[in-house]
Amino acid sequence: LKYLKGTLYLKLRITVDNLSSSQWSIDASHGVHWDCKGQTGAGMTLGKGAVVSFSRKQKVNTRSSTESELVGVDDAMPTVLWCLYFIQEQGYEMTHATIYQDNQSAILLERNGKMSSRKGTKHIKMKYYFITDRIQDGEVKVEHKSTNDMWIDVNTKPKQGRPYRVDRGEMMGCPVDLPSSISSMPL
Repeated sequence: LKYLKGTLYLKLRITVDNLSSSQWSIDASHGVHWDCKGQTGAGMTLGKGAVVSFSRKQKVNTRSSTESELVGVDDAMPTVLWCLYFIQEQGYEMTHATIYQDNQSAILLERNGKMSSRKGTKHIKMKYYFITDRIQDGEVKVEHKSTNDMWIDVNTKPKQGRPYRVDRGEMMGCPVDLPSSISSMPL
């Protein structure tokens, strides 16, 4: 309750810069739960502020952070595609959804499917290559974003202090630093 009382001034601000593509940040944390399952975090923006965001425990155990990232994107794909189709049905000419990730190996596997698979990734089930089909159809593009710029990390792992405030600010489209009159309130 202290957190809620101390953040009453924070208002969600959503801006729309471009309706030709939605921008999704999708990240996963490997083996963070007591049963060694990972956590998926995803968020969509059209400019600033997250229009859609979620955090979910992964339903399967994975053997690597790369596999956790693949499972995370697979978990998010129904929502990514639903949002794309919904915006298109509203009459906007959105051509694709752009997914940002911080794991280069996962990006290669998503773009190339089993063709990029090596000894360490042969065990990954084919169902996680659904995204490869969506990329080939042009509905989804996957791009790399630095781990430091992945604001969706706030949905996958605990953060404190300034890193938390930066990610929260990106998600909510609000200022990162506290106003001086409120800076003494507990967060």
